[in-house]
Amino acid sequence: MTEIVVPPLGESVSSATVARWLKKAGEAVAADEPLVELETDKVTVEVNAPAAGVIEAIAANEGAEVAAGAVLGTITAGAAAARPASTGTPTAPTPAPAAAAAPHVEAPRTPTGPVSRPGEPSAALPNGPAATKLMADAGIGAGQIAGTGKDGRITKGDVLDFLSRPAAAPAAAAAPAPKAARALETGEERVKMTRLRQTIARRLKEAQNTAAMLTTFNEVDMGAVMALRNEYKDVFEKRHGVKLGFMSFFVKACVAALKEFPAVNAEIEGDEIIYKHFVHMGIAVGGPSGLVVPVLRNADQLGFAQIEKSIGDFGRRARDGALKLDELTGGSFTITNGGIYGSLMSTPILNPPQSGILGMHKIQERPMAVGGKVEIRPMMYIALSYDHRIVDGKEAVSFLVRVKEAIEDPRRLMLDV
Repeated sequence: MTEIVVPPLGESVSSATVARWLKKAGEAVAADEPLVELETDKVTVEVNAPAAGVIEAIAANEGAEVAAGAVLGTITAGAAAARPASTGTPTAPTPAPAAAAAPHVEAPRTPTGPVSRPGEPSAALPNGPAATKLMADAGIGAGQIAGTGKDGRITKGDVLDFLSRPAAAPAAAAAPAPKAARALETGEERVKMTRLRQTIARRLKEAQNTAAMLTTFNEVDMGAVMALRNEYKDVFEKRHGVKLGFMSFFVKACVAALKEFPAVNAEIEGDEIIYKHFVHMGIAVGGPSGLVVPVLRNADQLGFAQIEKSIGDFGRRARDGALKLDELTGGSFTITNGGIYGSLMSTPILNPPQSGILGMHKIQERPMAVGGKVEIRPMMYIALSYDHRIVDGKEAVSFLVRVKEAIEDPRRLMLDV
């Protein structure tokens, strides 16, 4: 018998949800055949059959939360011929035994002993009268306090120590009943958020609640980059096998600016600032389940062709749901391009724990004053959102000006000036 196991889920990902079983219990499978899809906070992961045989049992049904290394089911090798042919009625998945599934599902366990209620001593471990009275007066249940007395009994000192903690009063209060879901009106539909959407919501709110986030704006004349691109795009594609886009210019411009203003490439950890002597550039791309940010590692060491190839590959695999977990972690700065969807101006939100994110927008022709004359120029608004806790306003504005200068005169990128 071979176990079907949850693979390693990657950095900062502790669990996954069983999204969909592609096979049922009793079905024959081939080695490396996809069996089940797991949805993590970042991507969807396919788990393949570790061996050929028949699925003997499914230990984690759809919707169950599982950790890395958890057993999803079992395969019996060589049992396909021994089983009768399917009658057309699908075999229901075998429910997981409670003892096997409990370690992997983040759900509270049902206590096996007597339950202590506020004001009542534990029946299993009689506590001292002084401790019992103190708990009753404070409205504390015995289950909330770890006893240090003989056989785990709660002493008066344990109760006094518990009451002296700042969190004791809120913990002792009765938890409010969960708010009942409102009744749906005609035409409404209730759909559970995917793990990816939940993670996006949580991380964006975390950025707002944690960072002192501000945004500064500027505008860039894209004429020079567009002219350079038009002049060399055919030669570039013929030599490198990839089209020359605008994103590589912005990556290069941001790399140059980050070297000059390292705080924008840093992060806060506790009461310390971690400065990074490299640039792992996050590139926001749209996938079928939402926005994901694959990381272009060591972007400061890559040329234009390598950047364009990597970004194109990220976009294709994001649409196919084929990005790997380790490709979505470790970024030090992010670029997001709302212009591809038609956005003229927006305020990008930080991607924690990063301290800066650049927002690109739609290129639009506008009348501009150039050398005392009005000219129609292809302009783009750019925005830098930054964590004001470690990035000063002067640094943020100067950073964005450096990006503007590099884009308006791309020769600076070639000469590193």
